[in-house]
Amino acid sequence: MTTPAQSVPASSAAPAHLKKTALNATHRALKARMVDFGGWDMPVEYPGPGGGLIAEHMAVRTGVGLFDVSHMGEIQFRGPGALAAVQHITMNDASRLADGQAHYSALLTPRGTVVDDILVHRLSPNDYLLVVNAGTADTDFAWIRQQAGGWPGIHVSNYSSYYSQLAVQGPKALETLQKLTKVDLAAIKNYWFAWGAVAGIPNVLIARTGYSGEDGFEVYTPSDEATTVKMWNALLEAGAEFAIRPCGLGARNTLRLEAGMSLYGHEISEEINVLEAGLTRWLKLDKGEFIGRDALLALEAEGGPRRKIIGLEMIERGIARDGYSVLSPSGGAIGQVTSGSPAPFLKTNIAMALVPAAAAASGEDLLVDVRGNRVRARQVPLPFYKRPKK
Repeated sequence: MTTPAQSVPASSAAPAHLKKTALNATHRALKARMVDFGGWDMPVEYPGPGGGLIAEHMAVRTGVGLFDVSHMGEIQFRGPGALAAVQHITMNDASRLADGQAHYSALLTPRGTVVDDILVHRLSPNDYLLVVNAGTADTDFAWIRQQAGGWPGIHVSNYSSYYSQLAVQGPKALETLQKLTKVDLAAIKNYWFAWGAVAGIPNVLIARTGYSGEDGFEVYTPSDEATTVKMWNALLEAGAEFAIRPCGLGARNTLRLEAGMSLYGHEISEEINVLEAGLTRWLKLDKGEFIGRDALLALEAEGGPRRKIIGLEMIERGIARDGYSVLSPSGGAIGQVTSGSPAPFLKTNIAMALVPAAAAASGEDLLVDVRGNRVRARQVPLPFYKRPKK
């Protein structure tokens, strides 16, 4: 995803040049603070008494929150060549997926850097749904068509405009959603999905995935306004006993940062390779040929990446913001903060940063240039936060 840009007054209409989800009028009726997010008019937070980003963040950590993520893109591969094409353009091993299973993956450049990070869902042996980031959806589709459009035996289709996607996240997400469906949600394992009626809406895709570090589900419905608003309202009603909150992109960002999850354009980009980004858990170099594999094998043979993403916790007063310089203990510039903010649940200031591999290996405290002040930070393991095991 891309970083939110200019704010739009909550009382005004969405600028004509921005795309809108089916819930745009709903967000504005709730007085959400809206931003231009990758070309979409999206809510960053819902102010009001007891509201705002911190309240939304804490609702997801302790109860349940509801996000409109309908701006995400959906690209479908169909046909007998679908698996081979998905294998060619992604770094994870889709041959290991069963029907109804999903995994995290990425589209790579020939240099092993990241075009985009994605979710791959196996609908059937010849049918795969790729969920891509909003700000890169059009360029992803063009890139995919260039790389796999001529692959024998497949149709590649951009169905982004067909879907609305709502994310129900938090320890009470299952109880909230279960009120609205006869599908046994407890039987859906993490990174699996099922189809069923939800809130009287048929053929909803229910995926146990998310971007918050908590348990939760993402539900995919037709993108018309009536259906999407019906689902949104039903989820808010179902979660009322758990003090559910509508949540914006601000809380989505602080939640994923606490959980140590990468953000496109920050920890991953076309300038950062997947070894530097620390995504080796999802990188399957042994699966055979795919775009970027040769470059990554060569990099491993040379001794590994020269830079690494690390976690930082500020131990002196100051907030490490995106783009701030990271300094060695002696004060020399060595790297850059990729994402940084206060962590509402952890009650500390945290950041991820790209630094030389030697500095990462040392584990020593580093400095962050915070508006001209050198603020000390300790290296800590990622993720910063892990949800409690039940």
